[in-house]
Amino acid sequence: MTAFGERLAGALGTYGPLCVGIDPHAALLADWGLPASAAGAREFGLRVVSAAQGRVGIVKPQVAFFERYGSAGFAALEEVQTAAREAGLLVIADAKRGDIGSTMDGYAQAWLEPGAPLEADAVTVSPYLGPGSLRGTITAAARAGKGVFVLAATSNPEALGLQSAEVTVVDAQRGQSVADWVAAGIGWANRAAAEGGGLGHVGLVVGATVDRHDVGLTDEALRGAPILAPGFGAQGAALRDLFAVFGPHAHQVIASASRSVLAAGPDGVAAAIDAHRHELAEAEEASRG
Repeated sequence: MTAFGERLAGALGTYGPLCVGIDPHAALLADWGLPASAAGAREFGLRVVSAAQGRVGIVKPQVAFFERYGSAGFAALEEVQTAAREAGLLVIADAKRGDIGSTMDGYAQAWLEPGAPLEADAVTVSPYLGPGSLRGTITAAARAGKGVFVLAATSNPEALGLQSAEVTVVDAQRGQSVADWVAAGIGWANRAAAEGGGLGHVGLVVGATVDRHDVGLTDEALRGAPILAPGFGAQGAALRDLFAVFGPHAHQVIASASRSVLAAGPDGVAAAIDAHRHELAEAEEASRG
């Protein structure tokens, strides 16, 4: 079984950092001429998978836009994720689950257990019951060759006050921010991979529109962690700025773009993906010069 960090590194090396979001919200479904239903979300997702195959290595379904249709929506999501994985794409389920004890174990089994109906390659999780609440999920992910992406520094404006606040718990360093404490709290899982110069299986969600220094997120905390960076495209961050924004950690970044790709419509998604990839390739070349 190949570790998630190794598979991710392979996808990044082959296709570059672009990750295509699969976000079938009502406005996009209407623009695509699809019904606002589980069937519409299914068709939308399968078309995105078809366009993404062979162009990118990673897709990120937004679970909420399927979940809102109930059991039929979950069935649609199962089909989309299965099709994506069969197409050779890594699937990051953007579910943002978070809890403690057996409840969190249940979420891990739902999203990360091999053979589960909702099986993905990785899932996003919330650490705000404390990083220790994720230990069981992180361990289960490692056993299954899966990944976990922990919210650390999100791009929504109201998050800054919370994530930059100084932590006062016993194991925190003086002046350490919540974001850095969260990142440090999961760092143990990536230590071996980082020491070998690779990527671990526990990533961090760091918004592309966030200055990580504003939230106190240190370079050491990012060591060995894949970085899932939403916010490119419609949310305001430019793909060409990836290498300037993330600096020495740019090679760890998964650049997630959704609306800027999906707004091209069903007949334009493939070309939009190609254009985004081209912009990233030019930015990488410029960063080397």
